[in-house]
Amino acid sequence: MQTNKSILALVQLIDDPDENIFEHVRDQLMEHGSQVIPFLESSWENDDYGLIFQARIESLIKDIQFSAIKNDLQDWINSSNKDLLEGAIIISRYQYPNIEEQDIHNKVQEIRKDIWLEINEGQTALEKVRVFNQVFYGKYGFSGNSKDYHAPQNSYIYKVLEMHKGNPLSLCILYSIIAQSLDMPIYGVNLPNHFVLTYLDENNTFVMLNQENKHGNLFYINAFSKGGIFDQSEIDDFLKKLDKLQLREYYEPCTNSAIIMRMLTNLIASFQQSGSSEKVNELIELRDLFGLAL
Repeated sequence: MQTNKSILALVQLIDDPDENIFEHVRDQLMEHGSQVIPFLESSWENDDYGLIFQARIESLIKDIQFSAIKNDLQDWINSSNKDLLEGAIIISRYQYPNIEEQDIHNKVQEIRKDIWLEINEGQTALEKVRVFNQVFYGKYGFSGNSKDYHAPQNSYIYKVLEMHKGNPLSLCILYSIIAQSLDMPIYGVNLPNHFVLTYLDENNTFVMLNQENKHGNLFYINAFSKGGIFDQSEIDDFLKKLDKLQLREYYEPCTNSAIIMRMLTNLIASFQQSGSSEKVNELIELRDLFGLAL
């Protein structure tokens, strides 16, 4: 109760014309973190202190929300398991700070359940993927957003689940999260200029499309193109066209940290195109957290 009174008293000082006093008040409110946001929003709506007051509140809310995202991402980077869905949700909250995370989990579980009902242990890896694709792309209508490929919303898992459209990375993230929850060993492969999935060979049987496979993969999946299945030779050709070396990292699963870093890189590119320099700088700041952890 005392904390609430302290926060309210600080909020009432936001309109002080003395910049030094405001900076002191701002620092104290920032220390309280996200709990002050409801007080700020209520004051913005109900107190008529003028445009400077409202502008300061809007700036404060934005700074507090960004600080929370930064802290949460740092915690994720420092964690031992680095849950991919949790990492993607943190990035979604950068643009949509008030999303209900449970809604995202519920939507993922709904898709998972419908796929689970259709697969069984007697099916081969290829058969399981075909069933997965029928539900994911057929029933739920997920597809690559070719029309608005570089739009920022394609990188937010929250919007991808809402629109049923995304870019290669976000669709691969959603696809792999659901697949792994069904014990299907499907993981992301960080190609230059593209992102795909690999179905790992669980038993080293190498019953695969390409008998020259040397990377422990049964086959690859293009989540952006309705789950199309292809083999290692297509990656060879793809790299050759880009004049890239055939490095192991282009054939094997990447880490969840690499995936979230690439998500941030995609967003930086999106906002560079739209000229949103402030967002670009903030996203670079978030991406730089990974460098600090290396």
